[in-house]
Amino acid sequence: MKKTNAVRLLESRGVAFELWNYESDPDDVSARAVAAKIGLAPEMIFKTLVARGDRTGVMLACVGGDSELDLKALAAASGNKKVEMVHMREIQSLTGYIRGGVSPVGTKRPYPVYIDESAFAFDRICVSGGARGVQIFIDPRVLAAEVEALPAPIAKQDLPES
Repeated sequence: MKKTNAVRLLESRGVAFELWNYESDPDDVSARAVAAKIGLAPEMIFKTLVARGDRTGVMLACVGGDSELDLKALAAASGNKKVEMVHMREIQSLTGYIRGGVSPVGTKRPYPVYIDESAFAFDRICVSGGARGVQIFIDPRVLAAEVEALPAPIAKQDLPES
């Protein structure tokens, strides 16, 4: 099993979680692809996105794989007037993780984390374990406590795939 900063941090704190490894496709790092690989519904796979607010700076947002981030809702939840996605080339320097492997746990600097409130409808959800092909299966309440995340209605439903 692959050990990442996120995994080591959770283990050192004695946090209960399962570590799932799978064969990842670097050309498709979508939450839907992860869901298909590990056999969970897309709404249980929470992607961690990196955004920047005009007032508060960099933040992380976790939304289900069946939805997309609502930037206006994230701005409201985070006390910003405007929030934009961070450019892909900045992700690794800001978080220490590559695109498709960003975890809300163990970023190189602590950033505010917002988790869509839909996560709390589940007993456990999956978030990236800090690398492509690594997922952490964890109680969303435990995750929120570990990263001091704020629950907020920050997701909007994706259009269904045709």
